[in-house]
Amino acid sequence: MSAANTTAMPSAATLDWLAKLISHPSVSLTPNLALIEQAQSYLEGLGYLCAVVFDETRSKANLYATIGPAVDGGVILSGHSDVVPVEGQNWASDPFTTDIRGDKLYGRGACDMKGFLACLLAKAETFKNADLRVPIHLAFTYDEEVGCLGVPSLVEAINALPHKPAMCIVGEPTNMQVITQHKGKYSARAHFTGRSGHSSLPGEGVNAVEFASEFVVFLRRLGQKFRNEGPHDDEFVPNHTTFHSGVIHGGTQLNIIPQNCYVDFEFRNLPNHDRNELKGLIFDYLDNTLIPQMRETYDDVGVEIEVVSDMPGLATGDDEEVTKLVMELTGANTTGKVSFGTEAGVFSAMGDIPTVVCGPGSIEQAHKPDEFIELDQLARCEKFLDRLLSVLVRK
Repeated sequence: MSAANTTAMPSAATLDWLAKLISHPSVSLTPNLALIEQAQSYLEGLGYLCAVVFDETRSKANLYATIGPAVDGGVILSGHSDVVPVEGQNWASDPFTTDIRGDKLYGRGACDMKGFLACLLAKAETFKNADLRVPIHLAFTYDEEVGCLGVPSLVEAINALPHKPAMCIVGEPTNMQVITQHKGKYSARAHFTGRSGHSSLPGEGVNAVEFASEFVVFLRRLGQKFRNEGPHDDEFVPNHTTFHSGVIHGGTQLNIIPQNCYVDFEFRNLPNHDRNELKGLIFDYLDNTLIPQMRETYDDVGVEIEVVSDMPGLATGDDEEVTKLVMELTGANTTGKVSFGTEAGVFSAMGDIPTVVCGPGSIEQAHKPDEFIELDQLARCEKFLDRLLSVLVRK
């Protein structure tokens, strides 16, 4: 006789909303308006005050929905609506249709992070019917996966509102653990412009590939320096600021001095490692060492940097009200740190809103084929939201 299934099950409303959200193929850098409009229509029907913050193309948007009294305080519950692509991945089921097998629900974005958004939408009517003493704000953002591109405009809009939220919880997958610190990330493309010519006369050209290669070596040595000398924090893996060159391409054929070369690079900094100092090391090397060498013969050569993302780290103290509250609601005895970045750093840095990360699912399942979330994690998130509501209502 088989053992009884003891997996805690989420509500039918959460499963229904998760199926709706996953059915929207809201891959980063593509429109997400269908998803945002569906959520907005539902929330406005319940009486939420909704604000939509569009991107420049008006094909993507953030949603900010508020319920409760118009006063200072309250909490933002935030998650991103975009997901990573599925191309080149071998899925056992349609990635944009939910598939429950055993105690897991499969689908692109199931854990990262439409599971959290589904829990919010499933609880939205409960929030609306409660006698709230402070507001609850639901925030859905775009293009998080490609560098937190959408959330800055949302935070700017929040900063302009007459009432300031007291705290924010970003529901990235942490297995419902309380994360108070994560690394920052700076990523960019360096375009090296040289001077072409015949490869038999290298002195009459400027080889963009060679100078780009020197830049890659410089970044590697920076990474080695911080690995060896620190600063270090053993609660992060790896325990230091890292540098990485991910893509390099340039030149046209072997017997032509390459005129152009591109390097895509990044650093991921410990949250208390000064980002401006790190960027200063890069630009100082380019401006005072490499570019002058490139221009020894020609003035029309050089390097241009295109910033792709500039995501601040998160360093919320254990003594902050949001940390103590979320620890109490989850029953956690400790907080944690992670090396991946989230939008929490933007809420904290740009909005001066104390923020933690806590949400259902495991980051180990994110971005993979057959991405899944355990049903028990969704049920735990629902209970967490119920406990949160209990401290936000009038006694």
